[in-house]
Amino acid sequence: MARRTFVVDGVSLNADPAPPGLHIVATPIGNLGDITLRALKTLAGADMVAAEDTRHTGRLLQHFGIDAHLVRYDEHGAAAQRPRLLADLAEGRSVALVSDAGTPLISDPGYRLVREARDAGIAVHAVPGPAAPMAAASVAGLPTDSLLFVGFLPPRHAARVERIRELMAVPATLVFFEAPHRLAETLADLAGTLGPREAAVARELTKRFETVDRAPLGELAERYAGTETKGEIVLLVGPPAERGEIDEAEVDALLAAALDKLPASAAAADVARATGLKRRDLYKRALAMKS
Repeated sequence: MARRTFVVDGVSLNADPAPPGLHIVATPIGNLGDITLRALKTLAGADMVAAEDTRHTGRLLQHFGIDAHLVRYDEHGAAAQRPRLLADLAEGRSVALVSDAGTPLISDPGYRLVREARDAGIAVHAVPGPAAPMAAASVAGLPTDSLLFVGFLPPRHAARVERIRELMAVPATLVFFEAPHRLAETLADLAGTLGPREAAVARELTKRFETVDRAPLGELAERYAGTETKGEIVLLVGPPAERGEIDEAEVDALLAAALDKLPASAAAADVARATGLKRRDLYKRALAMKS
């Protein structure tokens, strides 16, 4: 059996055996100092650690001197891996589930394992800690009274714009993950569909080259156009303006985006739902734009 110990700042500490059940353990999104003491005790005390990438998690465990039994649990092999983990859990073992970074199940595999474990009467324990969406929201300077985590937008332009249109009336700050090579085109699509909303690009959070860039969507789209961006990115877009406060530029941007795919009548209805403005007035405006 692996030694149930871990090391912090050169000091070796003992960990009690983790209680039977599935433990959802958050790990750092960048800075290793963000790991919690409870997470270290759970990783050291669990019978096994189920990881999205065993090599990546192996380096984390090695850093903290944890000798754990690592097994793989990722999106591609989950259907085959899940029954084995459930069998171990049913026999009273403790399994710590981790993702590559942050809180598991947030745009990571795992929810089916949690659901099936609960359905089988197996205890599921939260071991909370870092989560990139919440870290980004805390430093972006955008409204946080209502947040909607969207995850990744579709990679193709048409599907991405359609998804953005579905979200444009949501009265919340929108939080996305995005790949660095798609950031510029995603910002362009957001600006073209949502108009001049305030937004933020949070990059490499908690790491050495952390940046948070806040500006209207159009400015961000211009700033990142043709640039090579690297690192982990969280993209945030502020909520729509309060009804009665929306300006003409945003109305025109919303109508233009809707008219790209819809006739004038349907485009006016779409924007009316998003803004609370009168459909009749928007229809006249759409006809003028088309002509």
